[in-house]
Amino acid sequence: MNPISLPANDLILFAHIVAAGSFTRAADRTGLPKATLSRRLSELEDALGERLLQRSTRRLALTEFGQHMLEHAQRLLEETAAATALAQHRQLTPQGTLRASFPPEFSALSLVKVVSEFARRHPEVRLELDLSARRVDLVAERFDLAVRAATQLPDDSTLVARHIVTHEHGLFASPDYLRRHGTPATPAELERHVGLAMLGSGGERQPWRLTRGKERWEGLPAQVHCANSVGLQQALAVQGLGIVGLSALFVRQSRDADSLQRVLPDWCLPPTGVWCVTPGRRLLPKRTSAFIQILTEVLAEGGAAPAPLAAGHRPRR
Repeated sequence: MNPISLPANDLILFAHIVAAGSFTRAADRTGLPKATLSRRLSELEDALGERLLQRSTRRLALTEFGQHMLEHAQRLLEETAAATALAQHRQLTPQGTLRASFPPEFSALSLVKVVSEFARRHPEVRLELDLSARRVDLVAERFDLAVRAATQLPDDSTLVARHIVTHEHGLFASPDYLRRHGTPATPAELERHVGLAMLGSGGERQPWRLTRGKERWEGLPAQVHCANSVGLQQALAVQGLGIVGLSALFVRQSRDADSLQRVLPDWCLPPTGVWCVTPGRRLLPKRTSAFIQILTEVLAEGGAAPAPLAAGHRPRR
């Protein structure tokens, strides 16, 4: 039997085609014409002696043989990505385009300072920043990193999360609101007030979970205005519409710092971690690690509790 000669690049293209789900999307991702991808896949199948994909006008389906070969093709793709990441990591000067996603309210948490400092230190890097409430797909949308605020993150084995800082939370209200409604002395008295509560991803109201040492209280005022924007709720609190739960750092760094005061200062809401999430690569591009470093420095300066940059791990449920 004659030995089979398999071009590694064609196996990698096969993995790209399967990941993309169509020749059109694979062409967009690889920069190769659809006709070239189709021809090289056919040549690979001819060399192997069996079909890897069943093609139709609507979809591509792996054959049984294709499923086995895909495992080897994906390992080749991962090793190629690791080699590329190594080359980027060894660059002395960060360069290229850095795509990053942030929650919309992050602009109030020194994002301007982070970007300004990064641009000053690394002028050869172009920044593309997305501020939106949606959870971007880092791999499919080719983001280098996403900053997410949460007590914990969903499980995703394709991503790595680095804990940057922890934000302490409490209740705040405007002096005008407290003059009109009085200042609650205990959590139980909150029930007679107006609350500005957050909505969860499923549209449910998020209760306030207060702690003081071993004491616990959970609930919301009888009258509640709900929204899914921290920035909006803070603005409404400044206008005297009610009591709101906010990050103490968020309040200190915003223009409304003098317009809100702490309510029940001995009681705290659950802290929120700020995480920097990146695709699960063995090495980060130099530009990405440099941005994370500056982000960590600036947020730590703001008074949040910092976490070491090396504390990376898989997001957990």
